[in-house]
Amino acid sequence: MSIPTASWGQALAWRSQRQLLVPRGPVGATEVVTRLGAVLAMDESLADLAVAARSTTARGGDLTRALADGSLVQVFAFRGAMHYVSPAEGGSYLALRCAGRQWELPSWVEHYRLSPEDWPGFRATVREALRGGPLTVAELGEAVSAHRAYRHLRPTFEDGAGTLLKPLTWQGDMSLGPRRDGQLTLQSLEGNPAWRGVPDLDDAGPDAIRAYLRSYGPATPDHVHHWLGSGLSAGRRRLDRWWGELVDELAAIDVDGTTAYVVTDDLESLLASAPTGSVRLLPGHDQWVMGPGTKDEHVVPAELRDLVTRKANLVVADGVVAGTWSRRGGDVEVRWLGDGTPPQAAIDEETARLSE
Repeated sequence: MSIPTASWGQALAWRSQRQLLVPRGPVGATEVVTRLGAVLAMDESLADLAVAARSTTARGGDLTRALADGSLVQVFAFRGAMHYVSPAEGGSYLALRCAGRQWELPSWVEHYRLSPEDWPGFRATVREALRGGPLTVAELGEAVSAHRAYRHLRPTFEDGAGTLLKPLTWQGDMSLGPRRDGQLTLQSLEGNPAWRGVPDLDDAGPDAIRAYLRSYGPATPDHVHHWLGSGLSAGRRRLDRWWGELVDELAAIDVDGTTAYVVTDDLESLLASAPTGSVRLLPGHDQWVMGPGTKDEHVVPAELRDLVTRKANLVVADGVVAGTWSRRGGDVEVRWLGDGTPPQAAIDEETARLSE
């Protein structure tokens, strides 16, 4: 039986709508993060720009304010890096990140001298320490190492404890809080009414795949393995099983010879989509390229992949990376690397908007 057909131009136009890039509207930081699944938080200025690229009302510092009021949380998620996620839906990604149970690996147990049987008690000690409010890493270390069972961890906390702390965010014991005098803080999630916790793994898996297809579709199983497997270490067998459980909810579509999938309810709107000639200036490592992966040549031409992986700021024309941009003093400089004549009017319009 034949399946519907579409071009990659249509597919990327629909994806641009889903990711709030075309058209832009008066959306808040929480809605942007929820739609994208996660926003990289390693560089606050780039994270703010990722939101501003999708909103007509964004202001610098929106993400920081959302973190402070609890409408967003910050955790270690994809590829072990800090990300903003929605407190309502981010738990699904954390459930997948927990699936590898890193804290049970022999190397982990030997290094931290915490057996799998010790881990629940350690988690409870951390939660208790954070009930009084956010703490810096050093302050948390003092509180935890005051317990005889964890005294040996004091040097680990003095060194930053980055690897030790990550599973505590994956399991929902804490999140990263607003910085205090430039220092990272850690805070409990127990007082956040928007936090829905970390769901059961087999509930989280299908939800995460469904959410990915609704924002990054049409996509192949390989795209899902990139985002949730390589990104979160969910495991190939689990992802294949969850994909199989969703098959009745998905529609196959031939996109210029590639069989890809969308949630069935989205098929009609995808087929009705068309390129708009849009140009967007996006920050380096924006979710537009990180979601499908920089190896996806429909989004990142092979000859530009090196620039993209090195965190260059991106010029995206009708969904395809076509150049880079940078700021020189008060000016924005665009380097067009795409085929054909640069769409100068669209570039000028986007550059003027960025300058605001």
